[in-house]
Amino acid sequence: QVQLVESGGGLVQAGGSLRLSCAASGSTRSINGMGWYRQAPGKQRELVARLTSGGGTTYADSVKGRFTISRDNTRNTRNTVTLQMNSLIPEDTAVYYCNAYTIYSWGPAENYWGQGTQVTVSS
Repeated sequence: QVQLVESGGGLVQAGGSLRLSCAASGSTRSINGMGWYRQAPGKQRELVARLTSGGGTTYADSVKGRFTISRDNTRNTRNTVTLQMNSLIPEDTAVYYCNAYTIYSWGPAENYWGQGTQVTVSS
């Protein structure tokens, strides 16, 4: 099992920045990748950014050039993933969820989720 604890988020004016962090604990050696999803009211949850264990990144088109996902590399924070969000716009308002996943050759991937953190961008 993997546990995810998120921090960051809050209220910011359009054009501002926020930083989200997600710390994984438990069976972290099984993790193949981590990332962030978001869900706005009345909308489906969508991928924002993802970072694989090999260092590959994926971004939603709507956040490319504005958001950056990275992994902390210090000894004590190696299992922490950060999402730096710049040039925020009101459309970025949503609950942001940290995700970690494990890929199995014999079945579907297993997903783990954080509790979610609110990001609100005012115009």
